This record gives sequence, C-alpha cells and structure tokens, in this order.
Amino acid sequence: MAAAGGGSSVNPFLSDSEEDEPEESRPGGGSSSSNEPGGPVYPQQRQEVVVAAGSPDELPGLRAAAPGDAGGGAGAGGGTGAGEPARVPMDAIAAQLLRDQFLLTALELHTELLESGRELPRLRDFFSNPGNFERQSGTPPAGGALSGLGGSVLGGAGGREPGTGQLILEFELRKAKETIQALRANLTQAAENEVPLQERKNYKSSPEIQEPIRPLEKRALNFLVNEFLLKNSYKLTSITFSDENHDQDFELWDDVGLNIPKPPDLLQLYRDFGNHHITAKDVVDVSVGVEDDELEAATPVLGSIPVFETTPQSIEQCLIVQKLEDQISVLNSEKWSLMEQIQRLESEIDFLKNENYAVSTIYGVAPHPSLKQVPLTVSEDNGRYLDIRSSANDSKHGNTEDTSLSLSAAVDSRTSKDETLNSVPCKEAEKLSSCASSTKAAVHFDKPNRKLSPAFHQALLSFCRMSADSRLGSEVSRIADSEKSVMLMLGRCLPHIVPNVLLAKREELIPLILCTACLHPEPKERDQLLHILFNLIKRPDDEQRQMILTGCVAFARHVGPTRVEAELLPQCWEQINHKYPERRLLVAESCGALAPYLPKEIRSSLVLSMLQQMLMEDKADLVREAVIKSLGIIMGYIDDPDKYQQGFELLLSALGDPSERVVSATHQVFLPAYAAWTTELGNLQFHLIPTLLNKIEKLLREGEHGLDEHKLHMYLSALQSLIPSLFALVLQNAPFTSKAKLQGEVPQIEVTRFPRPVSPLQDVAIIIGSREQLAVLLQLYDYQLEHEGTTGWETLLWVVNQLLPQLIEIVGKINVASTACVHEFSRFFWRLCRTFGKIFTNTKVKPQFQEILRLSEENIDSTAGNGVLTKATVPIYATGVLTCYIQEEDRKLLVGFLEDVMTMLSLSHAPLDSLKASFVELGANPAYHELLLTVLWYGVVHTSALVRCTAARMFELLVKGVHETLVAQRVVPALITLSSDPEISVRIATIPAFGTIMETVTQRELLERVKMQLASFLEDPQYQDQHSLHTEIIKTFGRVGPNAEPRFRDEFVIPHLLKLALVNNQQSVDSKRLDIATHLFEAYSALSCCFISEDLMVNHFLPGLKCLRTDMEHLSPEHEVILSSMIKECEQKVENKTVQEPQGSMSIAASLVSEDTKTKFLNKMGQLTTSGAMLANVFQRKK
Repeated sequence: MAAAGGGSSVNPFLSDSEEDEPEESRPGGGSSSSNEPGGPVYPQQRQEVVVAAGSPDELPGLRAAAPGDAGGGAGAGGGTGAGEPARVPMDAIAAQLLRDQFLLTALELHTELLESGRELPRLRDFFSNPGNFERQSGTPPAGGALSGLGGSVLGGAGGREPGTGQLILEFELRKAKETIQALRANLTQAAENEVPLQERKNYKSSPEIQEPIRPLEKRALNFLVNEFLLKNSYKLTSITFSDENHDQDFELWDDVGLNIPKPPDLLQLYRDFGNHHITAKDVVDVSVGVEDDELEAATPVLGSIPVFETTPQSIEQCLIVQKLEDQISVLNSEKWSLMEQIQRLESEIDFLKNENYAVSTIYGVAPHPSLKQVPLTVSEDNGRYLDIRSSANDSKHGNTEDTSLSLSAAVDSRTSKDETLNSVPCKEAEKLSSCASSTKAAVHFDKPNRKLSPAFHQALLSFCRMSADSRLGSEVSRIADSEKSVMLMLGRCLPHIVPNVLLAKREELIPLILCTACLHPEPKERDQLLHILFNLIKRPDDEQRQMILTGCVAFARHVGPTRVEAELLPQCWEQINHKYPERRLLVAESCGALAPYLPKEIRSSLVLSMLQQMLMEDKADLVREAVIKSLGIIMGYIDDPDKYQQGFELLLSALGDPSERVVSATHQVFLPAYAAWTTELGNLQFHLIPTLLNKIEKLLREGEHGLDEHKLHMYLSALQSLIPSLFALVLQNAPFTSKAKLQGEVPQIEVTRFPRPVSPLQDVAIIIGSREQLAVLLQLYDYQLEHEGTTGWETLLWVVNQLLPQLIEIVGKINVASTACVHEFSRFFWRLCRTFGKIFTNTKVKPQFQEILRLSEENIDSTAGNGVLTKATVPIYATGVLTCYIQEEDRKLLVGFLEDVMTMLSLSHAPLDSLKASFVELGANPAYHELLLTVLWYGVVHTSALVRCTAARMFELLVKGVHETLVAQRVVPALITLSSDPEISVRIATIPAFGTIMETVTQRELLERVKMQLASFLEDPQYQDQHSLHTEIIKTFGRVGPNAEPRFRDEFVIPHLLKLALVNNQQSVDSKRLDIATHLFEAYSALSCCFISEDLMVNHFLPGLKCLRTDMEHLSPEHEVILSSMIKECEQKVENKTVQEPQGSMSIAASLVSEDTKTKFLNKMGQLTTSGAMLANVFQRKK
C-alpha cells in the first residue's frame, strides 16, 4: 500500500500474483532489500493458515511476502526467513495504519474485523475515544486523531472527497446504535431476572400458585394480542388497547426486547398447542455423575415425595437440576448449530482447495466449459431442488464415483438473497446438502467396474446433447421436491406455457393457474397468475366463463376475504372497461360470484360502485343483464341500511332499461333480493310499495293528454313482482305464526294455489323457507280469515285498508281505451287475488269493487249513465278479479256481472268502451269464448232494442278470436236472428259483425250465408232510403275489403260500391251525398291497394271512381284533385296492359302512381278531415 506519507510492507487486498512488485522502505522500519526466493505456499500450509485464523489478532487470507517480495516482516516487529512465510499480526497492521495516518483504511479494517467477530482492542480504543474526534487547530500530532483526518483529508488542497466526512458520521451512528442495542439487551436481561430467586422457587415448588407476569412477558403478550386484533379487523378494540398501553410501541417488535425472537402469532400458537405433549419431569433423570444403582434407589424415593412435603434442601436441589437441564438443552442446540456451521465451512474449504479439479455438469456444451456457467444460486424461497448433475471423483484419488441425483439446498437461510455460490460441482453440492435440516437421502446408482479417468467420462458424456444454460433447461434440470418448490416452479413456468396453448383448450390450465395462485408465497407472482387467469381467453364463451368463475370461487374459499379483496378484485377493476363484452361480462359475473367471500365493507362500497358504473355505462345488453344478477346477489349479502336508497335508485334504473333481457333479469333476481332486504328493514309496506304507487298516480295525473304507458308498465310490473314478498310478510307477521309447528302430517298445497313464479326467488315457499312450513301457515291463514278475522293483524289490515283502496282509486283513473293499461292492471289484480287466496278475494277484494260499482236498476240514469261503469274499473274487475277462480259459481258471477253491465250501459245510452275492453281482454283466452257467447245471447233475446243493438255490436269484437265452429254454430245464427229484428237500428248494428266474418272465416258455406244477408241489405227495396245502413255497409266494405277473400271482393264488394256511387249521384240532399261520397272515397282508397284485374278495372273500379269524382266536383274540390290523379293513372295502366303484364299481386297504387303523383296525393290527403284509420290503409298491401 502506497500513500503520501509512506507505504506498508503487506497489502492484504492484493493476490499472490500481485505482490511481487518491490515496495518502498518504511520510515523507521527494517530493510526491504532482501530478494532471496522463497518456496511456494503449499496447500498444507494454507490449511494451517486457515486453522490459525481463529486468533483475533490475525486475519484469514494474509500471509508473508511471496517469493520475490521484500522481507518486510522485520519492520512489523519480527523477521522471517526467506523460505518460511509467516503471518503478520493484525495488531501490527493496525498500529502501522494509525501511525501513518491511514485513518479511513484503519476505520474500514476495524469495521470488517468487527463484522467478522475479530475486534482489535487497539482500533476499538482508538475509535471509541471521543477525544480523537475533536477538531484541533494547527498541524495534527504524529499519532494522528480523527480531528487530523478532518484537517488533512477534508481540509487538504481543494478538499479531497467531500463524502469522507459522511463515512465518519455513519460510523459514529453505527457505534451509537450498537451501544443502544447493548443497553437494551441488558435491560431485557434485567427484566427477565426481575422476580427474586426465592419467589421463583416458591412458584416452581407449588404449581397451583401462578407466577406473576413479568414485564417482558406482558409486553410480548401485548404485542401478540394487538397483532391478532389488527389481523381480524378489530380495529377499534386495537386502538383502545394501544391507548391503554401507551408506553409500548406496537409497530416494532424490538420495543419488547432486542434479544427476544418474535414468536408466531396467537392463532399459530393456539393451533400448535395440541401438538406438544408435556410430560412430567423426573428430576433424577438429568442428574450428572450418578451410578446406575444409585439412580435405581433414588428414583422411587424422590418420586414418592409429594410437592407440599418437600424440604428446602430438596427444593434447592430441584432448582439446581432444573437449571442444569436448561443449560444442557441450550448447549446441545448450540452444539448442533456449530456442527452444521463447521460442516458448511469444511465444504467450502474443500471446494476452494479442489476447484481446479472440479468437473462441469453433464449439460456442458463444450468439453471444458467454465465452471461459472452454471451457478448455484441461493434461492429466494430457500427451497430445495433435485439437481441432475454428473458426479466426478476428486482428482486426488483417481477413482470414479457414480452419477447421483443429489439435493442442492440453500447453504444458509440467513444469507442474503442475492448471494450466490458459483460453479459448485455435484460432489460439493452433495456435501452442502448433507448439512440441510430436511435433507433426503441421495439416490445411488451402480458403479461401473472401470478405470476410466473422470476427464474421459466428462468428454464421453458431453456427446449427450443436453442444455442447462437456457431458462427451460434450468427448470428441467431442477426437480422440485416440496410443495413450496413446486409452486415456485409453476409460477415461473406458467407465464411461458399459457401463450403457447390453443385458445380453445386454455380452460384446461385454469386448475393449474388457480392452485399456483393460491399457494405461491410471492404476492407479485400471485398477481401475475391471476392476471393471466382473467386474460386467459380473448373472448371467453359462456362455458369458459363459468369455469373461470368456479375457479375464482374456489380460490376465494381457500384464501379468505382479505386476499380476495387484495388480489381478485383489482383484476376485475382492470377489465371493467375492456373492449370485448365477453370480458366485461366476466367482470360482472365475478362480482356476484365473489360477493359471499368479500369483506362486508367492500361488498357495500367498491363492488356496488363497480356494478353501478357498469349498469349506467355499458352498452351491451348481456353485460347489463349480468350486472343486474350480480346486484341481486349483492342485495342478498348487504347489511348497511345507508345503502337502501342507492339500491332503490339502481332498481328504478334497471326497471327502465331499454333491453327486455335486463328488465327480465331485474324481475327474476334483483327485485326479489331487494324486496327481501327491504322486508328485513321494515320498508316494504312503508316505503317501497307506497313509492311505486305514488309514481303511478303521478303518471296518471300528468298523462291526461298522453300517458307514458312504458313507465306505467315498469312500475306496475314491479308491484306485481312484489306480491309474493308482501304475502310472505303477511304470513310471517300473522297472529298464528307462533303456532305454526311442523307436527304430524303436513297438508299438501294445491298445485294451482299460487301463480307460476317467474323465478325461484318469487316462490312464496322459498321466501318462507320450505314448502312444508308454507303449508302449515296457509292452513292457519285460511282458518284465521274464515273464523277469527283480521283483528290485530297489522300487515293484512294495511293491505285491506290502504293498499286495495288506493289501487281501486288508481284503476278508476285509467283510460279505458288503453288496452295495454287495462291488461297490465288486470294481470296485477289476478295475481294479487290468486296469491292471497279465495277467501281473501271473496271477503276483502270483491266487496270493495262492488261497493264502488253499485250494480242495480235504481242506479240507471238515462241521461248520463253510471259514470263508474264507463271507466276501466269494469274490465279490470271482470278480468282481474272475477276470473281468478273458475268454479261454476265463479263463472255465474262473471256472466251475471257482464250481463248487468251490458244492460245498464245500453239503457243509459252510455259509451260501450268499458264493455268492449272486457270482451277484448276475455276474448283473448279461448276458455272464455263460450261464456261470452252466453252473455251475448242474453243480449240477443233481451226485450230492449238498445240491449239487442249492443249485443250485435259486441259480436264484431268476438268473431276475430272465436273458432270457426263456434262462429258457425253460435255467432251466425245469432246475427241472422238480429238481422231480422223489428228495429232497423238492430239490423244495421249486425253489418260490422257480418263484415268481420267475411274477413276472417274461410268456410265457403258460411261465407255464402253472410253474402246473402249483406245482399239482402243492399238489394231489398225497404232499405233503399236507409242512409245509415248504406253508410255502415260502405264503411264495412272499406274496412274488410283489402283483407277479404279476393272472389268476395271482386264479385261482391267492388260491384256494389259502383251501384252505391251511381245512386249517390242522384242524391238530392247534399249533406247525405257528401257523407256517402266521403265514405266511398275511403273505401276506394283502401281497395286501391289490392290487385284488380283489367276487366274489373274497366267495368267497375274506374266507373265508380268517375262517379265519385262527379260528386266531389261539387262538394269537395280537394278530393276531386286526388280522384283525378287516381283515374288518370288507372287509365294509363289499362292502356299499358298489352305491353307489360302485372307482376304478382302488386298493389295498384304502388305500381301505377308515380313519385310526383304519390307526393301530391299524400299532401292532399293530409289536408282532409276524413278518418285517419281509413287513410292509413291506403298504401297497405293485401295480407
């Protein structure tokens, strides 16, 4: 070492080959001119050096000057012969460094010696003296202190390294920390020994007396208890506990005691408690120096002495023996630890001795590869692997050994993770692995009876083309022999395997990925594996998603809520906006599947927010449908009442979704689950149902000029889905609920007792708990209603006194002409009555309707009629309440009600809309056709012409849905009977029904009978001046003509329209003439959509249009312009018939009218005041 002030004779940091340069003579030192060659240092000498390294005054690895070096030993306090290399004392080196003021070097040397346990007193005293750190003015003394370091090093020319001062400060800090640690160790020991010796003797001699807890024990237990509270989410308790122990730092275990190792947590201690069988200690068994015969004699005597009869002398002996036993145990453990350390060090020494003769692994590419090509890395997981290596014999012995499968283990678990031992051959790996605590016996193979050299074996085996220098080769060469090692290997390999598996078969990897993710010790690797799982398939189909979800649930069950929140949920969050809907679908389904395994705070916050975002923003119907189902599952687990309003808003959003799939899922899953939670909170009767009813009432108030039927359907269908939950609540809060015991034979529930639920969650039996429990409750329910009434039954009284009156009031506000609204409310009341039962319907529902309707002859007002009978209350009561049960008495009640309504409406000249709505709703079900025909026959034979007229008009509504057999047997005879009625108004009222028959029936005989009846109306002289009859026939022809049988249209309808047009030309009364002309125009407009033959066009259609144009020239010029255009186009079509035949049944309007004419035609028709329904048929094709 050379420096500004001088040089040292020995440089411990140079190798042998670097020490052959001449060195300068040391000031005041001995001669350095000796050039006598010295002998080489043999291995035996090096071994002696290593053995001698135990002295604290010597540093391993240093030796005397090599051959060619100067004999610098004299300057160090002693010389050595040229051929006798010797160790230089470390104290001499330290003294030399301090003398020459190489203070930084001395500081580094002191630190290294300190870390290796070979502290020098000289350096310790020097650096521990505070006076050496004081900065002195002037030139520092020859001895040199750290103040001199500050003056010479830091204050030198330009200031040498500015970081050297920092090194000193770091050293001071390290010394201070060591002092603190030593003091704390002393305190810990003092705490251990706080209890006086005599007291401990008393406690050990009397086990029934518990020894008071020591301060150290108390602090350790406090730390473990606080740790347990935090791990199990008892955060408030932990805070309180910390406040009560304010003198202890629960963040740092070292605060308990520096030299005290941290025990496992409380749960592990509890689980491990049963594994330890504590046996009674025999104090004589551990005696030292006792003869066998003495032992046999002493054991029964001491064993027979009770604890409470022991003398002070025996107690003292027991304590001494106990103490010795503890010391023996400690010494034994230290001995085994030292033996393992000795073996490890010997293995390292042997390896360093023989590294020049070691052979490379059999995977070497070249015959003589570098030993550093295959390093043995100390694995991060301290795992053990079976390395397949070729074992060669030590070159000293010359015999070959077998190739073995040996264990390569981590050398020392305390070694830094990045520490490596490069190029350890198989034999050394075997020696290292023999030290491991869980070493398995090596596998031995038969030795060949050959005398080949190891080099020849290696060269021979090199032709086996194997490779361990790649990632895959390294994995193949290491076979894991423990679960942890397997998990680590899978964690490394799976990311490389997955991309190379076919997409269609990647689900086969799911079990492997999940198992590895569950058991892998590294969080980063687990996160990568779960990321692979969620990205395993680009667009997973339904089956693949189910497989992934099944795996996620299994993972959640295995790892618990904390890891599910920390590891699985982030994967869902990452893909919430993925471009593929299948991936977003997987996220939505995962939220529901994982709900039972998440912390409750996360369920009601993060997961709920994720699902809400997807419901509001996702454009895919399938994704929103899955979101709704997951929301339903969340609602089954949420228990935070503050989230109730958020759930209600989500429910309204889901019900108003434009997709039918989403709305259906809402009724099947989300709404029943939310209703169950609402019931628990007590909000079903007091918030949810009243709020929906209020929204319906608001819609009806705002919809006087146009009702939003979609929203009405949304709210009413939600109410309908809540009926099972409401009935279950009524049963569960009934007076007889406490009497409901499952004893003896359980009554059976009729299959048709309840309406078919749209999902299992709307099944009353499932809501209650079981079908048997429901059967018992139903039996008590019917008995209570029939015999004991509803006194004290708050939930049922709410239904009877608040819900039903409000519903009936709402029904009265509905527009009876809205078929959809009538149908919705009818279904609602039907389901409500069927769910609550027949007794409830007969005793609670029907009386309230009958009170409002008041069907009696006295209520007939010939001027205004009974107002309620014209509202939707009539069809909803008839179709929603009276049709719930179909026994004979129920059918009679329905028939009687309809007959009464028909009679009262007819006699009071009131609109028939409510009766028509009833017939339309009931006529949609073939089961009621006979019943409706019975009602109409009652009208046919009624004494009042008004009632007969109403019956005739009702046949028109019924014909379309009735079977042709019933039409032939019941309808046509009734209509023919009415067509010969004395009252002309009754006969005219049958014409629309006859027209509908011509439109819908296909039987030839039936059509001929109808045709004859219509012909009699047109050709009978008694009807020639019946303006209303002609108007009704023309309207009927215009309505049914396009859809009637072509032959009937061509042979009957169009020719008779021409006759009516000719007669109208002769009409003298302009009002009647215009009325007939207007209806003829509508009829011709509708028939222009049909295919008309050339002969029919020339002989009947065109002449009829021309007659109509004549009427319009005088009465309505706007119609005349359109008719002229139609006539012109028809004439052109006839002229072009010879050139091009009509194709198919193309409508004449579509084929004849040019674009300009069509535009003009439509514009003119938009200005007319004729019926919109008729004009809408102008451009319709024949069906």
